[in-house]
Amino acid sequence: MSPKKARTTSSATKPNRPRPEPLAPLYTRIYAAVRRIPKGRVSTYGGVAKRVPGATARIEGYAMAALPAESGVPWQRVVNHKGEISLRKSGLPDLRQRRILELEGVQFSLRGRIDLEIYGWDNR
Repeated sequence: MSPKKARTTSSATKPNRPRPEPLAPLYTRIYAAVRRIPKGRVSTYGGVAKRVPGATARIEGYAMAALPAESGVPWQRVVNHKGEISLRKSGLPDLRQRRILELEGVQFSLRGRIDLEIYGWDNR
């Protein structure tokens, strides 16, 4: 019997699965919601998805991954439900995202988490 592998919920570390085709109107609404997150605040993938009809946290993640580099959408302001920077395909967090958030005034705990009670944004 082979040893069990550690389970993870991050889609970044799972084998590549076919992603849904980019849904331009849905992605456009997701990007509009992310643009409303003010500097110095963050929202979670699920938090953004709740405010965009037809979106889920996973689709919101796909939309962020499909975002063109020069889009002007503040992608760095979207974090996971624990207040952490999500892992990338490499299995590591994007340290650039952390640096940008810190420049915006967002503070991280010693465990690398953002206190969503302080920095979370409710974009209703």
